[in-house]
Amino acid sequence: MTSREHSHHPDTPAAGGSRAHIWALVLTGIGLFMVTLDNLVVTTALPVIRVDLGASVETLGWVVNAYTLAFAVLLLTGAALGDRFGRRKVFAAGLLIFAAASAGCALAPSIEWLIFFRALQGLGAAPVLPLSLTLLADAFPPGKRGLAIGIWSGISGLAVAAGPLVGGAIVDGISWHWIFWVNVPIGIVAAGLTLWKMRESFGPDTGLDLMGMALAAVGVFGIVYGIVRGNEAGWGSPEILGTLIGGVIFVGAFLWWESRTAHPMLPLKFFRNRGLNVANAASVCLYFGLFGAVFFLAQFLQTVQGDSPLEAGAKVLPWTIMPMFIAPVAGLLSDRFGARPFMVGGLLIMSGAFLWMGLVTTPTISYMGLFGGFLLAGFGMSMVFAPVSNLLVQSVPEVDIGKASGTNNTVREIGGAMGIAVMTAIFTASGSYNSGQAYVDGLNPAVLVAAAVLLVGAIIALAAPRLTGPKPEGVAAH
Repeated sequence: MTSREHSHHPDTPAAGGSRAHIWALVLTGIGLFMVTLDNLVVTTALPVIRVDLGASVETLGWVVNAYTLAFAVLLLTGAALGDRFGRRKVFAAGLLIFAAASAGCALAPSIEWLIFFRALQGLGAAPVLPLSLTLLADAFPPGKRGLAIGIWSGISGLAVAAGPLVGGAIVDGISWHWIFWVNVPIGIVAAGLTLWKMRESFGPDTGLDLMGMALAAVGVFGIVYGIVRGNEAGWGSPEILGTLIGGVIFVGAFLWWESRTAHPMLPLKFFRNRGLNVANAASVCLYFGLFGAVFFLAQFLQTVQGDSPLEAGAKVLPWTIMPMFIAPVAGLLSDRFGARPFMVGGLLIMSGAFLWMGLVTTPTISYMGLFGGFLLAGFGMSMVFAPVSNLLVQSVPEVDIGKASGTNNTVREIGGAMGIAVMTAIFTASGSYNSGQAYVDGLNPAVLVAAAVLLVGAIIALAAPRLTGPKPEGVAAH
């Protein structure tokens, strides 16, 4: 074992005992929460930002899309840079860039500057997400990882779902600028503590796959840009067809290059790994349904039922708070029973919840009429997060966790962007914002599509291999 492969063996006393475990969990959790929350935290603030900065509806969408785009495009690159230069250092650098860009967002004098700094936030967030899982897996011995990954996944799920509540509370209580200001001190302190309290680790490759980084970035950019802009520009327009086809060609060129280069940032052996393939496909379905449904249901409470941003956020709390309680338990149990039953069960429950909401929602539906759907959606979602991450970690050698996590997060982001884009297209075809009934006419078929995609995810999850407990010898490459 070279010093670049792994700076420490996780089972040795150098792991630093329980205090090191707690620091690893706290710091990766803070980084993960911040960058995941920012995917959706601005959604409840968009109406206020539109008025404050005089933005058109078209440019307003790019406040969300600029972050998603930069984030998705650079996830693989962020993981590769961490493997090459040190995961702790690159994780801390990502937090600092994210904090600086957040200050830029808060100070933005126009919508164009806000969009620019949102893209910069995405650039900083890109290494934080995959490296948080790698650093966490490195800090815990295999037998104790399930609970740690469960807590980590609970934080991730809470951040995705808490975006509307946190955004609503800050917009109602202070101003939209504080959505971004709050990141600045937290990011700086977390980066400093990461460099002080966490140990360094490296990936196995000493080379840097610059051509791979460029091809992957252009390819993913083309695909995600085409998806997020398709409804606005028209799916058959030369702009969208050109970017989507170009993106697919560049991804093909990236895969061809990865099969030939000495230091691939995405080893093609990953595609022969059943556990990894199932984790990735299930993640796409999960985030497609989740992002699309959160996007429209959070707006329904405000646009149709007249709730304030904070009231809307509070009403979806039964959904959003669930990962805190369920995900750690699901992670722990998936160590013992394998990921498959939890992934299949969770996706089925989510599908049922969205099927219910898509069938019963009317402009005048009472809160209790939606409460059961929110509760089930939260429960199902919480069952899936940790087992997917656990399956991913158990399916690859230790030194490849960063690359596998980067790949998984990339397809997740594409899934989320597709969910919002496809459900927006369905919403626009059937409904509008003109009245409560018109909104529901668009919302219901969109949510039913989310239910169908989640059902497909549950069927895919049936193929997950049964991996439990610590990896067998020869699988974990220390």
